Amino acid sequence: MKKLGTAIILVLLVAILAGGVVFFIRQTSAPTYPIEIMLPPPSPEIEVYVSGEVQNPGIYVLNKGARVSEAVEAAGGFTSNADGDAINLARRLRDGAHIHVRKIGEAPQRININTADAWLLRALPGIGEVLSERIIEYRTEHGPFESIDELKKVRGIRESTFERLRDKITVH
Repeated sequence: MKKLGTAIILVLLVAILAGGVVFFIRQTSAPTYPIEIMLPPPSPEIEVYVSGEVQNPGIYVLNKGARVSEAVEAAGGFTSNADGDAINLARRLRDGAHIHVRKIGEAPQRININTADAWLLRALPGIGEVLSERIIEYRTEHGPFESIDELKKVRGIRESTFERLRDKITVH
């Protein structure tokens, strides 16, 4: 019986020793490193569409941060019929922008407040990020605007703001 007890103790010691060796090997042989995710840097270029009264309408690749003046220049400049004063040449461009140069006397397009995205609504005078979101929330909650006058029901649209928008907006 004494030999059996010694054998059991010996087996247990060997098992504990083997477990310690395995634990030690795992800890020292496989160092863990943090996972590093590499994202490609954003493109330094943007594409814009230039149409209307320019020499060569089309899609142009410009440097990120370019201005409307650079897009018009890339399109060969204004034609003799262009209304150059009707366009903000200093405005910075975003990828996918559309620059339309109107003819002298051409009526500007109106923005449909029932379908315009927030970025397009922000192009209207007096409409910033907050008001553009309120317009979208209003039409989502109440349905499409029946007339442009209904825009005055949007919180923050004052009479003076509405008067600046009157000839630049529409509903269909």
